[in-house]
This record gives sequence, C-alpha cells and structure tokens, in this order.
Amino acid sequence: MICKKIVIEEKTENYNEAYMQTYFWDESKELYPGQKRPAVLICPGGAYRMTSDREAEAIAVRFMGMGYHAAVLRYSVAPAVYPTALRQLSKAVALLRENSEEWMIEKDKIVVTGFSAGGHLAASLGAFWNTEELRNSTGLPSESIRPNGMILCYPVITSGEFGHQESFQFLLGERYEEMKEKMSLEKQVTKDFPKTFIWHTFEDSVVLLENSLLFVQALRRAGVPMEYHIFPDGDHGIGLGNALTANPNGRGIVPACEPWSELAGRWLNREFSWWHPEN
Repeated sequence: MICKKIVIEEKTENYNEAYMQTYFWDESKELYPGQKRPAVLICPGGAYRMTSDREAEAIAVRFMGMGYHAAVLRYSVAPAVYPTALRQLSKAVALLRENSEEWMIEKDKIVVTGFSAGGHLAASLGAFWNTEELRNSTGLPSESIRPNGMILCYPVITSGEFGHQESFQFLLGERYEEMKEKMSLEKQVTKDFPKTFIWHTFEDSVVLLENSLLFVQALRRAGVPMEYHIFPDGDHGIGLGNALTANPNGRGIVPACEPWSELAGRWLNREFSWWHPEN
C-alpha cells in the first residue's frame, strides 16, 4: 500500500493546513501488472468545524478492500470560510488526475465521497465544477477538477427549513445571510452533476432526511442518474455502521445500516469497475 501525506495548501493565519492522505494499491507484477484503478476521494464530516476520524481511514480502507485507490482529504475548516474547502477539494481532484500515470489511477474514474458536511463539500464540487467562479478561484480548467461520480452519505444539502444551520454558519461566517441561498445545493443541480449514490437514515435527528430527499428530487428533475437508499435505523454520523467507526460506548453500531458500503461497492463496480479481465 502506498500511504503518504500530500499537502494541498499550507497553513495560513486564516486556515489550517489542508492535506490528502493516500491509501493506494501497489502494483503487483504477479497479479495485475500495469493495472490502473479508479480513485475514491473521501471528505469526512464535522459541520465545517472539524474533519471526523470516524469518516476517514476506516472508510478509505473499506474502499481499498474493494479494489479501489482511496484517499482522505483533510480540508480546512472554521475559521476558514467558503470557498476555501471547495478550492482545496478541487485541487485534490486535479492532483489525482495530473498524477494518474505515476499513481496508476484511471483519470476518468475519480469518485468524490462525502459524509455530512463533507457531503455538502463533495456535492458543492459536483454542482460548481464547471463554473467561472471556481475556475477563477482555483486557476484550474474545469475538466481537471470534474468529479466523475459522487457517493453522498447522510449529506448536508439544504440551508432552508430542514437545514443544519451550524454547518452553514461555520462555512460562510460573516457572509451567512448573503450566501446561504446559493449554498443550498438542491437549488444548484444541473444536468452536469455527476452520477450519484446517496444514503441516509430515517432516524437522523441532526441532518434531517429531507436534505437527501430534496437533493434526490433535484437530481431527478435534472436527469442525473442516481441510486438512493434510506435505512430505517441509526442516528447521524455513524460511518460504516460497525465497530470500526463506533464510539467506545458502542454508539454508531447499527447493523441495519452496515450494508451501505456493500451497496456503494456494487454501484462502483457497475459504474466505475476497476477489473478488466483479458478476453
């Protein structure tokens, strides 16, 4: 496994260091010589005030175990405000694509995965990757930062009636009132949004189910292919739903939700398969 820290942006007086931790497959001359693989880039949640360990390494190892390259983006959080984290995610995607030959990545199979506020960050890139604003912010061409797919896990989406306002307050700071409508992402979906896998729980009392419902409806209207799952049990922030991402007291072990990663893996295998057996 190629596991290394890659700095995306250095620490400044306004925000913390942003870096990407990789979990890449080494090439095997015995098994799959020259094998390139899709990459899953993970954005942990944390209300834009932290990035949670619960939605980081264990998630990356899970996707790596399915045959995919994985990486975790530790993006800058409060006091950093929009568009800092989105700029950093854009740069991380471009870096994966730019180094696709060295890292043996299929550059047209880069899937951005986000949890909670990290889901909002991922979905923001899906919504804004081809905008002039993001081109100007990053200095990068749109095609270099374009995600090919999305996996959104109990994502923060709306700033409206059902919104998790804390996330938007940390994201927008003093520009909260000015920007909250724009950052309500169910209103920003176009046909250019990438194909998407989404899951949520019925019992989520922090980021309400309506967030993903509103987003699924927006994707449907825009004609964006998607797969959507609602699980009956489980509160917010449960990660894999098993002991690997649970608190010491067992909070986060939700057997009913644990199949989400297998379902996401099946979706990945269908849409972005890494295995290409010789005929």
